[in-house]
Amino acid sequence: MQTELPRLSLLPGRHRRLAQGYPWVFSNELEMDETARGLAPGSLVQLQNAKGEPEGLAFFNRHCLLAARLVSRSPRSRIDAGFFLERLRRALALREALYDAPYYRLLHAEADGLPGTVVDRYGDGLVVQLNCAGMELLRDELLAALESLLAPRIVLLNDDAGLRQLEGLPAGERAVKGLPEDPTPVAENGLTYLARLSGGQKTGWFYDQRDNRAWIARFAPGREVLDAYCYAGGFALAAAKAGAAGVLGIDRSDSALALARAAAAANGLEARCRFERAEVFAQLAKLAREGRRFGLAIVDPPAFVKHRKELAQGLKGYRKLARLAAQVTEREGLLFIASCSQLADLPAFTQAVAAGLQDAGRQARILRVSGAAADHPQHPLLPESAYLKGLTLALD
Repeated sequence: MQTELPRLSLLPGRHRRLAQGYPWVFSNELEMDETARGLAPGSLVQLQNAKGEPEGLAFFNRHCLLAARLVSRSPRSRIDAGFFLERLRRALALREALYDAPYYRLLHAEADGLPGTVVDRYGDGLVVQLNCAGMELLRDELLAALESLLAPRIVLLNDDAGLRQLEGLPAGERAVKGLPEDPTPVAENGLTYLARLSGGQKTGWFYDQRDNRAWIARFAPGREVLDAYCYAGGFALAAAKAGAAGVLGIDRSDSALALARAAAAANGLEARCRFERAEVFAQLAKLAREGRRFGLAIVDPPAFVKHRKELAQGLKGYRKLARLAAQVTEREGLLFIASCSQLADLPAFTQAVAAGLQDAGRQARILRVSGAAADHPQHPLLPESAYLKGLTLALD
């Protein structure tokens, strides 16, 4: 039963962004009084402006710069399993309108109304990430809501070490119901991929690139295709299925490449796909020296910028990657390059890519600017939620 909540006040004039719909409050916007200093990380609080008027309910963590995450605009909301069930029901209705099969991101944090919380669905299995202290405290209520809505056979908690560290939470992974298959099949765009939900990257699969994989595959027929940072073969298999003459996938992870090879065989595409273990920057330079050229080059690297202090160096990395990729893309070929670095915004990323193309002596037209698939909605007032950026370029 939810008791009367502690009240925290925003400093004079610092409530305006919150009142306009922004879901975060930073520590320098709050009055850090004795009540605030005495609250455990993740405590549910009622926020009020300097006049004492309610602004909503939030999870509070005094140890973080991002000190409060809004949960509900209504101060009368009860944050319990029933509350979570309603948020999940709305999220599910949207995904079922988007996709015919239950393979998608079911819940995408603030954009779906549950801060710091990610739920990816793999058929009758769920992978849950709780990346804020408030949701960690209410984990059992969330799991009860998921059970009520979907009755999944498998539920795996797979927590992001970096984000949880910011909240003072331990990283970890454990099955709370059933055990996932190893590997687990993933249905997407008419293909069956293979993912490792336990011990893999993130939640096991990158649903956010679903639409980009389908889009870029239309340029694959008859072309030699390069998929750098191929992971478990997402772009590679999409290109092969679309009719690529041949596909070369490069990644440094033996376990990811094993999944890619197995998925290629399962889809009858092994004759068109070859996967090699290598460091991408070095391998691209080697391919360029050897005179290898591809009609379609795809580079989808991990985040180069995880902290603000890394931004300048990360943008240099994107510039170098664009140069190397352009050097192995044939004339009148196409290049798709992506960034999942939240802190490198679209203008900065585009500028870095343009500089890299200039370094390679190539001219280009941007055919499409894209982001994450629709099961990764953006919060309209959180530019951080538009973390994924993709550029499709036609090179001269």
